[in-house]
Amino acid sequence: MRKGLAWATWLLAAPAFAAPQQPPNAPAAPATAPSSQSSNPAARITIEEAIRLALQHNHALQAARSTILQSQALETTANLRPNPVLSWDAQFLPFFSPSKFDSDYIDNQAQFDAGLGYTFERGKKRQHRLQAAKDQTTVVRSQVSDNERMLVSNVTQQFVAVLLAQSTIDFAQQNLDSFTKTVDISAAQYKAGAMSEGDFLKIKLQLLQFQTDLSAAKLAKVQALAALRQFLGFESVPDQYDVDGQLDYQAVQSGLDDLKALALRSRPDLAAAQQSVTSARSQEMLARANGKRDLTASFNYSHVAATNTGTFFFNIQLPIFDRNQGEIARTRFAITQAEQLAGETSQQVVTDVVDAYQALRSSEQIVQLYRSGYVDQAKQSRDISEYAYKRGAASLLDYLDAERTYRANQLAYRQALATYMSALEQTRQAVGTRNLP
Repeated sequence: MRKGLAWATWLLAAPAFAAPQQPPNAPAAPATAPSSQSSNPAARITIEEAIRLALQHNHALQAARSTILQSQALETTANLRPNPVLSWDAQFLPFFSPSKFDSDYIDNQAQFDAGLGYTFERGKKRQHRLQAAKDQTTVVRSQVSDNERMLVSNVTQQFVAVLLAQSTIDFAQQNLDSFTKTVDISAAQYKAGAMSEGDFLKIKLQLLQFQTDLSAAKLAKVQALAALRQFLGFESVPDQYDVDGQLDYQAVQSGLDDLKALALRSRPDLAAAQQSVTSARSQEMLARANGKRDLTASFNYSHVAATNTGTFFFNIQLPIFDRNQGEIARTRFAITQAEQLAGETSQQVVTDVVDAYQALRSSEQIVQLYRSGYVDQAKQSRDISEYAYKRGAASLLDYLDAERTYRANQLAYRQALATYMSALEQTRQAVGTRNLP
């Protein structure tokens, strides 16, 4: 009987000796790189490739870029000059006395006129129209750049979600494989009479948690890849695509003041707000120009009573009542509105940077806590409990509790890394550039 128990104990401890043990003071292993979604993925993309594909193929962004072309077309319209006006008439034709319809009557009695007129715009209206259109195009360009900034942020955030899901899959698969061996050895121990049925059932039930974790992680990755593909454009990547990267910690040395200054220089939405002030001033200048009344001049040729004559006509409105006062006043208020919105946007930029920076530093502290020893300590505690339990020096509850603590610690550490990476991308979005100082 003593030999049988010794043999069962040796079987129970075999995985602990077979698996390579990490030294107690070794640093925590980094999150594993994501494996392929299938055995042979059709494509693997990095985060930079994902950004490039999104900027090239995202349909919402392509639709936004078309507004630049529309605004440029309005520049063409604004730069057009008035068309000349051609007029002609024939008078006193004897339609009701056809017998008089001869060349002599036509030459002496009928009247023929032909004229050419043109409107001369005063106040440099065309130049002001063109400038106002160009200023608006500049605003639209910055707005599209801001759409690109938001798209890049969405892509990177979703990319991190895929990395987190893959890291969770790797960890869940590793736990499932390891615990499956424990269940197999416990089954042998139970058959040998060295374990009660109640303890064996507890271990088997614990296996369900590992299987559930793996299934949930796989579902999370499928959903994350689908959401990422929506940003990239479905036609830009094949169905069986995957990402190439890993959860990692990258220190940021930039100070808050440096990031604020960089954001005020780089944020396209702030640039658009500031350019809107210039555009509003252009609209005021155009409104003042439109208050100037245009001169219409024409030359008419007339043939009447066998005589050819020419006549010049000129006409211009007298700006007694309508001098475009309302539009001029409206555009002045529009300048004030644009200035206030630019000030509000400037404050929002600074607020975004402060919020993102504090979130970054907070998540960095959490990551550093895990990396300072908590991850290794949880693993060592699990390994010690597993080793002691398999040798009868610890209870089953102690072992399962250590296993749960280790699993929760590892999942929290991976979540902390993902949160830090997301905070880093949020900081880049708040600053307006991916190149932080």
